Amino acid sequence: FIVLALWGAILANLTCLQQTDLKSLIAYSSISHMGLVVAAIIIQTPWGLSGAMALMIAHGFTSSALFCLANTTYERTHTRILILTRGFHNILPMATTWWLVTNLMNIAIPPSMNFTGELLIMSALFNWCPTTIIMLGLSMLITASYSLHMFLSTQMGATMLNNQTEPMHSREHLLITLHLAPLLMISLKPELVI
Repeated sequence: FIVLALWGAILANLTCLQQTDLKSLIAYSSISHMGLVVAAIIIQTPWGLSGAMALMIAHGFTSSALFCLANTTYERTHTRILILTRGFHNILPMATTWWLVTNLMNIAIPPSMNFTGELLIMSALFNWCPTTIIMLGLSMLITASYSLHMFLSTQMGATMLNNQTEPMHSREHLLITLHLAPLLMISLKPELVI
């Protein structure tokens, strides 16, 4: 069942690479992360369970922040198709910063809680069977690929919007801050959740 969970994570990641809809991409990203969580829970080791708990909490904040950013993009473009939402870095530079930080958290860059969770899960799975590192590595490589593709598709390139697009409102900045600030605090003190 562990190999099936990892295979499911890889298939969900590959599905993410094919998505043209922003919210679908984020949703399939959640499925792939939960494949890692399922594999870690099945092992029933302390590191696996701690990693699963850490990744579930971290992914909850990260995925929710990505959905909020997708909604912010949708409110201004009235579409969720990746190609039609490009060029936001020229119009909404602060939104680009939020997208970058949130995507880096989704990739599990150190010292985020996502990284801690994935590292614990990787260690537990490697101790169970060293060849699982191949599947984990492939899953993480594809995660990085679609996360960077999502960022570049929504932020870079020539914009399809007019220059009269509304800037991000304070409530939107507050909403993203309320997702990322607790995640950053938990990342600095992971023993609160592990």
